[in-house]
Amino acid sequence: MRRLIVNADDLGYTADVSRGILEAHERGIVTSASLMVDPPAAEYGVHLVRAAPQLSVGLHAVLDGIPPARCDQELTRQLARFEELVGDRPTHLDSHHHAHREPRIRDVYVAFADRHDLPAREHTIPHDPRFYGAPAIGVERLLEILGTLAEGVSELACHPGYADGLVSRYTVEREQELRSLTDPRVRARADELDIELIGWREL
Repeated sequence: MRRLIVNADDLGYTADVSRGILEAHERGIVTSASLMVDPPAAEYGVHLVRAAPQLSVGLHAVLDGIPPARCDQELTRQLARFEELVGDRPTHLDSHHHAHREPRIRDVYVAFADRHDLPAREHTIPHDPRFYGAPAIGVERLLEILGTLAEGVSELACHPGYADGLVSRYTVEREQELRSLTDPRVRARADELDIELIGWREL
């Protein structure tokens, strides 16, 4: 049996990114999102997802530029801020720009996830990296990914959103992702292949 978590990173980055994430959940295949706790729009992101109780919400830890010796302290601070904003524990843990892949950070990230009993990207289940960056974010790529998905549980990260005024290296691609994730052909293909779409909380 194949089960797939489709996680939208960057909830709370901006209001327009958060709005796109919620749309990708309500009209598409997104089952989960991860929250950045420090941007000014974080509270708005939390406000939006309160209307989507089926959406898993995890912590999108921002560790860019943090010395490895301070990563555990920073993760602890961001976890506390998440719980303050959301009023609950995160369903999972991942990191902005995949900072957890840095060799000097990875051990801290894994130990933190284990200590707090948090399922974590690339630690708890496999992560499929194939849906990122043009031209890899179209409907055809999504259909290909679904058709070649491994048995068991896996996670597909995505970055849907609206790019109005966004200052980022990843802008118009977010709207392209949003269109792909909400295309009816994608949901139909997942159903045809008997792929169960789940959130992190369903693990």
